[in-house]
Amino acid sequence: MNILLAEDDLQLGELLGFMLEKVDYKVDWVMEGEDAYQYAQASHYDVVILDWMMPNGDGISVCRKLRREGYSNAILMLTAKDAVEDRINGLDAGADDYLIKPFEIEELLARLRALTRRNYAPILEEQISLQDLIINRTSQSIIQGKEEIQLSPREFQLLDLLVQNKGQVLPRELILDRIWGLDADVSTKTIDATIKLLRKKLNIFGRHDMLQSIRGVGYKVEI
Repeated sequence: MNILLAEDDLQLGELLGFMLEKVDYKVDWVMEGEDAYQYAQASHYDVVILDWMMPNGDGISVCRKLRREGYSNAILMLTAKDAVEDRINGLDAGADDYLIKPFEIEELLARLRALTRRNYAPILEEQISLQDLIINRTSQSIIQGKEEIQLSPREFQLLDLLVQNKGQVLPRELILDRIWGLDADVSTKTIDATIKLLRKKLNIFGRHDMLQSIRGVGYKVEI
C-alpha cells in the first residue's frame, strides 16, 4: 500500500512512518500542506493521511483543493478536534474518514485497511437515471441538465448504495459494513453527517427529500 503522510510533528511523523513501513507500507512523509498537495498530484497513493494543522496549507484546505480538482483516492484526516461541527467540516471538505488524536496505531491500520478494501461486485453501468437526475459513476457526480455537482468518494459510495436499493430501507449497521467496514471505528453519526452533506448537494437540484430517514432504522432513496 502506498501512503502519503502529511504530519508536521517531527516525533509523531517519524513514529507513524516507522510503524507503517514495519507492516510493509510504502510511505512518503511531508511536513507542509503545499508539499502534500504537490505529492498527491504527482504520484499515486492508496491513502493520503492529512494532519489538520500544518504550516503552508492546513489539511482541510489541501483536502478541499484536491477534491475540487477531481482527486478521487482516499483521504484520512488526523485531528485533535473532536466536536461534531469539526467532523462535519472535515467530511464536507472531502475527507473519507478522520482519526482523533491521540490514537493507537492498530486503529490507524484498521482504518487504512477499511479505506482500501476492494469491492468485487459486478461491473455496474456508468450512469443511473433517476427521473431528471443522472448519477455518473465514473466522475462520481450528480448531473441535471448542464449542472453537475461533484461528490466526495464517501458521499458517492453512500448514494450509490442507496440508489442500488431504492425503495428499500437500509439499516445504519448495514451501511457501516458496506461503506466503512466492520473493523473501522466509525459511529452511525458519521452516516448521519454524510447524509446531511448529500442532502445539501441534492438540494441544489431541489431533491433533498430524495434521501428519507426512517427513525431508529436507517435510510432509503425514494423517487
